[in-house]
Amino acid sequence: MFSKIFPKLHSEGYKFLVIAVVLTIIFYSFSNFLGLVGLVLTIWVYYFFRDPERVIIEDDNYLVSPADGEVIKVEEVNGPKELGLENKKFNKISIFMNVFDCHVNRTPCAGLVEEILYKPGKFLNASLDKASEDNERNYYKIKDPHGNEIVIVQIAGLIARRIVCETNKNQDLKQGERIGMIRFGSRADVYYENYKPLVKIGQRSTSGETLLAKK
Repeated sequence: MFSKIFPKLHSEGYKFLVIAVVLTIIFYSFSNFLGLVGLVLTIWVYYFFRDPERVIIEDDNYLVSPADGEVIKVEEVNGPKELGLENKKFNKISIFMNVFDCHVNRTPCAGLVEEILYKPGKFLNASLDKASEDNERNYYKIKDPHGNEIVIVQIAGLIARRIVCETNKNQDLKQGERIGMIRFGSRADVYYENYKPLVKIGQRSTSGETLLAKK
């Protein structure tokens, strides 16, 4: 129960939490109202950087969600040109994370990280189509246990200003393992082949737990 109310804090969050606490003390020295505003801000910072444990299915016949948020796209597209996959068809699921969602991202499948590619860019609203082409983003190409190519893309949003990668090339990942996070409002795209989607547009997903697709 305690861990649900006060989940673990991601390492990226400590400095922001300290800043929020200091600002709260300063605000409180001016007025109780400003102190209350600072306290609310501090609580929000803590929960934004929360890193709760998740129950992973650990089944190679499923892909799990890489992010908490709302499913905004389920479609067939060409693969990312940045990875040389523009002539190959993939299914794609996009999940939008608002500033109240947990922003720690996880791998949808077990497998070997074949490539990681970071692309600097703009900071458009992450729910827009052009965000996947213009915004700051980070690509992970993973070979799953069935030999399929699975691509996860972390896309920075309107407020986000940094993508944090916690994964290395040639690393073996377990399904649902943490791969990184995006600070302050963002989106995650999953490109996959040979799986059937299980989610619909408008559905809420939970990172590491919601089943996105099935073999």
